[in-house]
Amino acid sequence: MATEHKIAAAARGDEGKGASRRLRRAGKIPAVVYGGHADPKSIQLEHEKTWLASQNEWFYSSILTLEVDGKAEQVLLRDMQRHPYKQIIMHMDFQRVSANEAIRVAVPLHFINEDKSPAGKAADVAVTHELTELQISCLPKDLPEFIEVDLSDLKVGDTVHLSEIKLPAGVEVPELKLGADHDVAVVVARFVKEEAEEAPEGEASAEVPAAKVSDDEEGGDKE
Repeated sequence: MATEHKIAAAARGDEGKGASRRLRRAGKIPAVVYGGHADPKSIQLEHEKTWLASQNEWFYSSILTLEVDGKAEQVLLRDMQRHPYKQIIMHMDFQRVSANEAIRVAVPLHFINEDKSPAGKAADVAVTHELTELQISCLPKDLPEFIEVDLSDLKVGDTVHLSEIKLPAGVEVPELKLGADHDVAVVVARFVKEEAEEAPEGEASAEVPAAKVSDDEEGGDKE
């Protein structure tokens, strides 16, 4: 059974940029909750507690129990506006969910057993994760916090496609209904070709390792 994640909030009456500025100075986050066949509601959250919660993966892909003045609502985080350089959450949007209506959510992919696979053990092989999250559709009760991708059998030259991901019961990938062209690669294992630079004349050539390439406070305010 999924863990219940509770987020405390309070209703707010004042709206607009001035009200939002006052809330932030008081250590609060202006937010709105909408959907679920009910009127949108302006709310506020404690910044410190919410910031700590936002450091967890589940905060972005789980059903949250939003307690507004003691009344619980099931919601999904749909948008979070951050300050461009400070550790400040500027604004948040939550969407109510209904138990009998399917939702679309991006959930993280957790890749397991890669180091135990033939490809993971092979020298000069790069295993590339083409996707790190997956857009799924399901009822709220079936929403997983993440989806595991077991790579224990991954061999050199293998490509794991979207259709090969083992999904939990009640979960589907809408992208796959759009045709074979949308069955994209999720993981690819291929040989890495190392190229040695040609040494200057009269010097011995040497291997060259490949380099890994890897507005203020109110700016962009929604209110």
